Amino acid sequence: MADVKKAERPLSPHIQIYRPQLTAITSILTRITGNALAISALLVVWWLLAAATSAEYYATANAVMTSWFGDLVMTLSVLGLWYHYLAGLRHLAFDAGRGMDLPTAEKLGWACLIGSVVLTILTLILV
Repeated sequence: MADVKKAERPLSPHIQIYRPQLTAITSILTRITGNALAISALLVVWWLLAAATSAEYYATANAVMTSWFGDLVMTLSVLGLWYHYLAGLRHLAFDAGRGMDLPTAEKLGWACLIGSVVLTILTLILV
């Protein structure tokens, strides 16, 4: 057989030339926030079970939940909750056949991203 020399080129689409689209990023973020909310829900359930178990166990769980790490996790959980909620509303509009054109889909994607940050800040101020 003849020795065939393959061209050394990247697979398409390559990370150096591929620009991720906002609709793809928001779809991935919806999945990530859904999974992260399940994990943070387990953390809250652990805290509630500790309160029902004993005072010492609750003190340990409460120390974790009120530490800087717990505050960070809960703040990110609020951000994820608002984002996931707004993305769900966006997908309801998509299911109804509305906003399927690219400019509207990108505007709705930005609305989800910006809206979740604004609503998180309002939640942190009010709560």
